[in-house]
Amino acid sequence: MNTDEHSVTPHLLPAPQGDRPAASSRTGRAKKNSLRLLVVAGIAVHQLAWADDAWQAFTQTQPVAGQQRLLTETATAIGITRKRANFKDEQASLSARHTANWVVDSGDNLGMPFMVVDKAQARVLMFDAHGQLIGAASALLGLAVGDDSMPDIGTRKLSGIRPEERTTPAGRFVASLGRNLKGEEILWVDYANAISLHRVVTSNAKERRAERLTSPHLKDKRISYGCINVPVVFFDKVVIPAFSGTNGIVYTLPETRENQTVFSSYYAVE
Repeated sequence: MNTDEHSVTPHLLPAPQGDRPAASSRTGRAKKNSLRLLVVAGIAVHQLAWADDAWQAFTQTQPVAGQQRLLTETATAIGITRKRANFKDEQASLSARHTANWVVDSGDNLGMPFMVVDKAQARVLMFDAHGQLIGAASALLGLAVGDDSMPDIGTRKLSGIRPEERTTPAGRFVASLGRNLKGEEILWVDYANAISLHRVVTSNAKERRAERLTSPHLKDKRISYGCINVPVVFFDKVVIPAFSGTNGIVYTLPETRENQTVFSSYYAVE
């Protein structure tokens, strides 16, 4: 069977022995991963100490998108210029631009490199810790349109996952590099749902995945079980250097609902 999943041994975050590992191999690892997530939560609690200026410190105290008016009025009152990501010459969608601008303006990436996965456009954009675009590429995504994974999807065999369940979940994920059993590196994105980002898989010629990556038709980009396939050169030259020696944040944008329902502290940067 051809799959787009790989066994992994992560560098900075615990991960199972596969993108869709057996349930028995995931139980102990899930507990360890929960402890790591508590550490990440601890970092967020101390965000005010991390923030490098007054605006980031202020935005980190505002809980939800409903605070947009307060944020704008406060910025104007204290004379602070809103920060924005640098997309350079990349023709990104408005949704991707708004998300990256919010990340940079609020400091939501906690000083780490971050990636925006624009599912609606089947494209990934990689930024450094300061919001400078360092690469972008086409991507293959889950076969089914949707923003949520089935509760038990990470423990099921691929053969038992129905076509309508093959979604790439939306959300904010702490990501790190890992290795499969062949020694190849992948980026572990969503541990709980067994989702990773990796080089395009071409072992099944009938799927024409390499050809799909270059297709101008968005429908051609929907084929995986949920994992994100990217060009080999992009993974080797952009993803690996960006995440080497550090964790990062992957923001997978929703395609069936608004950003506010996925990113709790999201607000529009006007």
